[in-house]
Amino acid sequence: MTGWIDAVIQGVLLGGLYALFAAGLSLMFGVMRLVNLAHGDLIVLAAFAILAVATKLGLDPFVAVLVATPILFVLGFALQHVLLNRTLGRDLLPPLLVTFGLSIIIQNGLLQTFSADSQRLRSGPIETASIPLGGGIAVGVVPLLTMLSAIAVIVLLNFIFYRTPVGRAFRATSDDLEVAQLMGVDHRRIFAVAMGLAFVVIGIAALYLGLRANFDPTIGPARLLYAFEAVIIGGLGSFWGTLAGGIVLGLAQTIGARIDPEWQILAGHLAFLAVLVVRPRGLFPRAQD
Repeated sequence: MTGWIDAVIQGVLLGGLYALFAAGLSLMFGVMRLVNLAHGDLIVLAAFAILAVATKLGLDPFVAVLVATPILFVLGFALQHVLLNRTLGRDLLPPLLVTFGLSIIIQNGLLQTFSADSQRLRSGPIETASIPLGGGIAVGVVPLLTMLSAIAVIVLLNFIFYRTPVGRAFRATSDDLEVAQLMGVDHRRIFAVAMGLAFVVIGIAALYLGLRANFDPTIGPARLLYAFEAVIIGGLGSFWGTLAGGIVLGLAQTIGARIDPEWQILAGHLAFLAVLVVRPRGLFPRAQD
């Protein structure tokens, strides 16, 4: 029985990581209706950026991500403003093709720069520290911080989306772009700000990816898959739904691994398919068109 309780706890905490993977993707879709096939590779790129900052400046990864965050925001803003805004329209194919090409460029660029060797962010004793809960069950400090960070990110995104002027612009362009333009909203700038904000979330996700596991330039597509599944399980454009989707996916994987270690990844995919059958629009959908 203890083993099952531990599997549930670890599944919920793993869901926090998947929610961080998915939050930026959910923001992109919620504001721009952009399906970003390079999202997983951008997370890996951010992890390498944090690694480079931490290594060159001798900083702890938690400090390095603070240094990298403004850089990531500017990079996201520029990417959307210069490139991706040109692809957005009624046809969904151009952004898919462009982000797919961007994914290939990022992977090959990272391979040339950092080689195919696995890397990891090092933060000292906190990596292995745990909090005992009794009964032979313990919670790792880093997984717990991951979940707390995921909740904080979701709360912050909801605050920005529903309580700030830029959030009103986000919702206006998302709900009816033509009316928003008639009201004087510069949708291209709003889209660029949204992408910059998504890159900040990507940086936080990259921090915990690098602290919890090894990473290399080729693992981006798998992170993209987990992010897609968490977003779709939770409901397109719903931030709290994204957190719920990540938890469902994490629980499915850890419970599947408890039954048979070979079932871990498959169990997550089966949970994703089961939710699609029962709730095709996800658990908490926001987008209605």
